[in-house]
Amino acid sequence: MVEYRVKGLSCGNCAQSLEHEIRQLEHGETATLSFNSGKLTLDERVPLDIVKAILKSDRAFIEIPNTDSSAGEHGHAHDHDDHDHAHSQGNKKMIGLLVASTVIYLGAIFMDGQSPNIVVISMYLIATALSGYVTFWKGLKNLSKLKFNIDTLMTIALIGAIAIGEWKEATLVAILFGLNELLEGLGMEKARRSMETLLQVAPKEATKIDNGKESIVPIASLQVGDTVVVKPGEKIPSDGSVLSGRSSVNEAAITGESLPVEKAEGEPVFGGSINNEGVLQIRIEKAYEDSSLAKILHLVQEAQETKTPTELFINKFAKYYTPLIMIVALLVIVIPPLFLGGDWTEWLYQGLAVLIVGCPCALILSSPIAIVSGITRNARNGILVKGGVFLEQLGKLDTIAFDKTGTLTKGEPFVEKTVVYDEANFLTIAGAIEKSSSHPLAKAIMKEVSKTGLPIQDAEDIQAVSGQGITASYEGARYWLGNEKSMAHLSIPTDIQNTIENLKEIGLTLVLVADKKKILGMFGISDEIREESRSVIAALHRSGIHRTVMLTGDHQKTAEKVAKAVGVTEYYGNLLPEDKVAKVKYLADHGTVGMIGDGINDAPALASAQIGIAMGKGTDSAIETADVVLMQDHLGKLPSAIKIGKRVNRIIRFNIAISMGLKLLALLLTIPEWLTLWVAILSDMGATIFVTLVSLTILIERKTIS
Repeated sequence: MVEYRVKGLSCGNCAQSLEHEIRQLEHGETATLSFNSGKLTLDERVPLDIVKAILKSDRAFIEIPNTDSSAGEHGHAHDHDDHDHAHSQGNKKMIGLLVASTVIYLGAIFMDGQSPNIVVISMYLIATALSGYVTFWKGLKNLSKLKFNIDTLMTIALIGAIAIGEWKEATLVAILFGLNELLEGLGMEKARRSMETLLQVAPKEATKIDNGKESIVPIASLQVGDTVVVKPGEKIPSDGSVLSGRSSVNEAAITGESLPVEKAEGEPVFGGSINNEGVLQIRIEKAYEDSSLAKILHLVQEAQETKTPTELFINKFAKYYTPLIMIVALLVIVIPPLFLGGDWTEWLYQGLAVLIVGCPCALILSSPIAIVSGITRNARNGILVKGGVFLEQLGKLDTIAFDKTGTLTKGEPFVEKTVVYDEANFLTIAGAIEKSSSHPLAKAIMKEVSKTGLPIQDAEDIQAVSGQGITASYEGARYWLGNEKSMAHLSIPTDIQNTIENLKEIGLTLVLVADKKKILGMFGISDEIREESRSVIAALHRSGIHRTVMLTGDHQKTAEKVAKAVGVTEYYGNLLPEDKVAKVKYLADHGTVGMIGDGINDAPALASAQIGIAMGKGTDSAIETADVVLMQDHLGKLPSAIKIGKRVNRIIRFNIAISMGLKLLALLLTIPEWLTLWVAILSDMGATIFVTLVSLTILIERKTIS
């Protein structure tokens, strides 16, 4: 399959018609043409010249992309410029024709009654031809094939209006329909351009260092292990780590976070990030096509292709709706004159107006512009929604299940409480024993010990006891560090035992330190709760999420402690991975559930929810497993993602109501014979322009005061 970018698609219905025509070609049955993204996917055996001719019939064309090769770059770049030029020229030509038609039309109205009829009629016909000839020819072709779409409806209406001598209104219909098509195409182009601007964050070149020499190379040529230098203001070409230098880096392209992040030697960096001030030497750890940015951009582009259930329904409905409107129009023309003594000319006029009202333009546009705008807006914020269907689901959520560790908490143990019985030795001994350990609890203890500034010596003869703790020698004496089981050599006094029970009761993990005779002290360790967790949960409740549920493998007391601190409505502890899946399935039976985890160990639970949401600052597994990815390493942007989803759904429902409501209102005007051709076209055009503008408001960032 080969993929092409198509420019100049005027409407969703037209894109469907073009796709249908291409599919009739030999080997063309698998072809897809997306109005949302302007992408055409073809079997390479399909004759491209015939495809181009089919596209040209609707003023669309295949854009020739730039190539990386220097030889081809000039020729292709020129073709690309020509096509962009042709597209803008096409719009200018259309605007010019519409302006000329309007001037001639106004001139004909002014001369009506003052000049011979033949002159005025000729002016109306010229104005009609200038603005409506493309629609007219397409409509005639469709009629010959008995294919009924918007162009067919408009052609029948134009022929009928001219046949009954309604020159003035026929011309107005042609001009307004031409304007409608132009504005409709420009509206979708605006949404696509917004998406393309987002996709332009990818750097094009890199400064590679090879044997001490710098050279400019295309990023596609970078290999794992290459060294690049990134100067202030330049983009980091691909994922890697800092070899030397120090600088702040803007990672907004990946995470949506506007605040710069300090980077020093050994720290990871993302491709597409902007280096702010210092010079960085970076070791490339992923070829560009495997980088976080490349995956994000690819998935965002793919997201435009997916059709939501609403869109699929609208498209299917429109397929039957157009012939239905033609039948209704025929009944309006025939029944009153045949059975109610009506005038044929008057009811033919009413029937033609019904045809124009029946154009499904606004209905078909109700969804795609809103969906593309919503996906783009979320991507700007570092929230990757993998398709319109998931954006729609995001807006329907009423229940969110959270994994605890690394989601509501930092996933890093820290010492919350210290109980000291031997001031002189407790911290010194603990530091000496844990100094060389890489265990997460040891790191938390060393962080606490380092705050005191005490000089820490090395312990000797360190022995780990599985599941209990450590024994070691320090300055000739033996010491024990670990949980209660590791203190079996001691008889723990009642008051210390009570303290142990109290600390366990509030959900702390205990590490005790003792010598041969007594306990020197203990550390109460917990998983640090993220600063934003409570405010995020509160914001979710305000945005219409009724149930927030925390799922964890930790014991119930720890679960209770974290749940109370962050404000979730329910919590469940002591869960195995399969228990989490069962809980998510249970919740899914009682609402629309989103599950949030880190995209690795929570994959089964993520898959069980209606929508899986992963967080993890661009980790490969997070990007690949979930339906929605929060590219930041926190939940801060989740409420806004859900709000955008809900807003998109509201706008789509509103657009459908407006487009159908205006049509129904216009159709009711046929009863008192008040429906005119210009009222019909204005109601159709008004609805189309209105739903386009309303959909584009999703792209507007509102400044919120918190």
